[in-house]
Amino acid sequence: YQRRVRGSSGINAEYGVSYDEDRRRKIMNNHTATHLLNYALRKHCSGQADQKGSLVTDDKLRFDFSYKTPLTDTQLEGVDQVVSEFIAQNGIVYAKEASLGIAREIQGLRAMFDETYPDPVRVVSVGIDVDTLTADPSAPAGSVTSVEFCGGTHLKRAGHMNTFTVVSEKPIAKGIRRILAVTGAEAAAAVARGEAIQAESDAITAQIEGGKYEYKKIIGEVNTLIQSNDKSVIPAWRRDRIRDHMSGIKAKLDKAKNESEKGLATENAAEIASLIAKNKDAPVIVEVLKTKGTSKGISEGLKTMRKKAPETAAVIMAVNDDDVFFHCLVPKKLSSGVGLRADEWLATFSGMLGAKCGGKDLYAQGSGKGAAQVEKALNLAKQYADSKMK
Repeated sequence: YQRRVRGSSGINAEYGVSYDEDRRRKIMNNHTATHLLNYALRKHCSGQADQKGSLVTDDKLRFDFSYKTPLTDTQLEGVDQVVSEFIAQNGIVYAKEASLGIAREIQGLRAMFDETYPDPVRVVSVGIDVDTLTADPSAPAGSVTSVEFCGGTHLKRAGHMNTFTVVSEKPIAKGIRRILAVTGAEAAAAVARGEAIQAESDAITAQIEGGKYEYKKIIGEVNTLIQSNDKSVIPAWRRDRIRDHMSGIKAKLDKAKNESEKGLATENAAEIASLIAKNKDAPVIVEVLKTKGTSKGISEGLKTMRKKAPETAAVIMAVNDDDVFFHCLVPKKLSSGVGLRADEWLATFSGMLGAKCGGKDLYAQGSGKGAAQVEKALNLAKQYADSKMK
């Protein structure tokens, strides 16, 4: 370890050396966890994951490894479980120098074999002492625990790190992936956050399965949860699993909404066809549909009106929860003859609904909110029509 210091120095001068004990302890946590992570990846990646680099700091550990595909949520959960089992077993972390030639023969040894190691080399093993491993390097003992060449600082026992979890796994180059993980208090906090988000996911799922929800509200909650889940520092396996589940829920909600709207549109068009039949010779129709409405349903109904009652002008409104949809159709003969314009007609009542409207003299449409205001809007629409048709 080297460090440049300020101040004067001299022969026989004395210096005091100190270190940040809390920071060092966290680095020990993360360094021992890096070894255990390396072992866990070997178990859950069929021996195909080889270390390509690592970084250990006081707040996280980073581990780069060769692997062709993203780790599944099952693999990530398995990695967490393997390291957690080591923590629960609280095995001693052994560190001892051994002959490089003998140490290289230890079965299950993990090392960066393109690096040059000293002889003797320091061997770090969790749960099995180094003398046992070097006494019979070909024995299977080394394949059931973490054994590496390492000169760094480590915990005395694996259980001292308390908690471990992988919080991120992603590609950094072709065939190379990177894991970020945390230990101790940071890991415990990540696990707690993950459990809280899981509880939210379970509550939303239960509400949807119970059928008691309003689409706009529940889809907003689903989108918010997906965003929160993606941004939060939580176990990577849980993040992936929640994301997949909630994306599936969202797709089902959208499908159900589309199917529902198709059904409503058919009902709306049928009700408008009935209004046409009942008011066959009426020059103006101003009505609110009794069926739960959609903009598409009104549009389809008015297409029928153009064909079956081409001389009739109409304002048709429909309510869906608190949403209000309305379309206006004016025959060219009435527009030019009495000055009845579709855009002006909607303007007489759209303001009280906070509506957004679009259209011209022969056809206009809009949508707003305020189901309680529909009757007043209907009366204003009738008054405008009456004023033009006198």
